[in-house]
Amino acid sequence: MTTKLIAKVTSEGKLEIPPEILQQLQPESEYEITVTERSIILEKKSNSTVDLDKFLEELDQLEQDPEQPTLEEISEIVKEVRQELWGKK
Repeated sequence: MTTKLIAKVTSEGKLEIPPEILQQLQPESEYEITVTERSIILEKKSNSTVDLDKFLEELDQLEQDPEQPTLEEISEIVKEVRQELWGKK
């Protein structure tokens, strides 16, 4: 569905956006503006984009938690819990 409304630029250079559009805009959200010869397009920026390479690089830079149990310790804990739950020793 396409809706056409009129926005106005005031003499002070401010853009007046119709209330019908303003109520759809969320505070603190950002919009990318594309300008062509015949149009100006606002597209909401998506914050869900993740740069996987950057994330993995930051993950590699984190120090290992000295309290983190080893796989052997985790296996032993699981074994103990199973024995408690199922009464097998």
